Amino acid sequence: MQHINLNIVICKDGVLFFTCFLATRYIFCQHAVLFTGAISMNTLKNDRLLRTIWRQPVDMTPIWIMRQAGRYLPEYRAIRQKAGSFLTLCKTPELACEVTLQPLARFPLDAAILFSDILTIPDAMGLGLYFKEGEGPAFERPLRTARDVHALAVPKSEEHLTYVLDTIAMIRHELAGKVPLIGFCGSPWTMATYMVEGNANKAFPAIQIMMKDESTVLHHLLTKLAEAVISHLNAQIRAGAQVVMIFDTWGGMLDTQSYQAYALHYIKIIIQNLIKENAGLRVPVILFTKGGGQWLNLMRETACDVLGVDGLVHLGHARREVGEKIALQGNMDPTILYQSPDNIEAEVDRVLAEFGPGSGHIFNLGHGIAPDVLPEHVAVLVDAVHRLSQKYHKDIA
Repeated sequence: MQHINLNIVICKDGVLFFTCFLATRYIFCQHAVLFTGAISMNTLKNDRLLRTIWRQPVDMTPIWIMRQAGRYLPEYRAIRQKAGSFLTLCKTPELACEVTLQPLARFPLDAAILFSDILTIPDAMGLGLYFKEGEGPAFERPLRTARDVHALAVPKSEEHLTYVLDTIAMIRHELAGKVPLIGFCGSPWTMATYMVEGNANKAFPAIQIMMKDESTVLHHLLTKLAEAVISHLNAQIRAGAQVVMIFDTWGGMLDTQSYQAYALHYIKIIIQNLIKENAGLRVPVILFTKGGGQWLNLMRETACDVLGVDGLVHLGHARREVGEKIALQGNMDPTILYQSPDNIEAEVDRVLAEFGPGSGHIFNLGHGIAPDVLPEHVAVLVDAVHRLSQKYHKDIA
């Protein structure tokens, strides 16, 4: 059956028009202020990830990998060199689409994840994001005073982050229903750590000082960021993201009281205000707080659909703690991929056994894949997950 994509564009002059095409690329209006998105949806050929999230029977455990489109792939490095900079790569939809799809051309993964960065929102706020070679992200204009925070405007995704939305549309078109597409944002707390510090620093002393001495200012910043995340994730959903994920990378640096006040509170607000259904399908939310294994019961109360866990968490214990109404994602130690194929397979078997039989487990790493991992070892990982997990679904699927 041939699928017809119907697109709606609203231009600055208020004219509403439709473009309809068969098996061609998306066409964008340079003057559009609202995003051009496909109304019809191709039926997913592989819906294993979504069925797992909704705890429906599957034939095997699905797998995708954090940073699956990245420097460990030689084809990614070639595109990165062509782009000239990481930000150019992120902001060029054709290139970002290409690198998103690269790992799926190599491995039978069960999802694609948008190639972007968690700091695109602060960049759209005018902080001047750039990347120091070997040092990570930094901002030209970090937030130092209450005046800096009050001057921030919440960006409109359809105006200031159109390159992300265009990339999603292209990816969806190129995927043609092969697997679902995951969109994402950083959590308000995680983005704020970089915005206040000005660069990557695992201790983030500047935001610690702001939290102690100017908590009202910090809450004002987090409120603006929560509003921006809601806007951007909803725009991603309208653009075609079928799952969205919130990366709370630095939530684990906080104590329990601070985590609830400065991280979790705003995540709850975000999830409450996300689009729940698009094109007739529910849109699930994955929440991942690195180092947050002690707070699974608290995170469960956000109404997320999946909890990502790092390598410090025992999946069996986590499953018993959160119950059967929420899926888990994780959590093999990424450094295992440096070991032999036999050791990788053995660790996969151990992680699968920890979760046990039945649906509700998305296999992933405890954090992102390292840039010097051999692609051949990733192939071993993906094959092992699919092959060894079948026994846990045999009498259920």
